[in-house]
Formats: sequence, C-alpha cells, structure tokens
Amino acid sequence: MMADFFADTPTPPYYAVVFTSLRTSDDDGYDDMARRMAALAAEIPGYLGMESARDSLGRGITVSYWFDLAAIQRWKADVEHLLAQRLGREKWYAAYRTRICRVERAYGFER
Repeated sequence: MMADFFADTPTPPYYAVVFTSLRTSDDDGYDDMARRMAALAAEIPGYLGMESARDSLGRGITVSYWFDLAAIQRWKADVEHLLAQRLGREKWYAAYRTRICRVERAYGFER
C-alpha cells in the first residue's frame, strides 16, 4: 500500500511540481485524460514519480517529482500535455495553482 502511494524519489536535490486544483462538475473524459497524463509523464526523461489525492468536494493536490528543471520544461511543453492543460481550463477545473519547488531535504516514517 505505502509503496503504491509514495513516489520513489532519490536523495535530494530534485524538483517537485505541486498542482493544486478545484474541479468543476464536468467529468466528461477527465479520468481517461488523467490516466493518460500520468502514463505520459512517466515517459519524460527526468520524471521521478507522482503522488496525488482528491477529496469529495473536488479539491485535489498532485505532486510530480523531477530530476531537474529541464525535465519539467519538457513535460510542460509536451503536445498532449498542452491539450490536457487547455481542456482543463475549458472544462475540468474551476481554479488551479502550479508551484515548482526544489527539494533540499526529504525524510519520512513507515510502520
């Protein structure tokens, strides 16, 4: 269970893209696109993993992890991802924020 939830990230430094969103009620095609974007991101050189959660009110946070800023830029510029971004603004998101962070330190606990 834990291995499926946490991204397998290396020793820092690396980068995190934090995507916080509020969904609309329009679900038409969203789940398929979300699965496609997760699979496509995993193909980008420098992709390290992803963690995501959404509540019943449509508030969500997805954190994707990347080796460097160049990998994030490749993801941002991907043609299919650009289409998903456009559809997100037009249909699926009432609002969102994207934040790019450098991870300097990471630690955790598992029982």
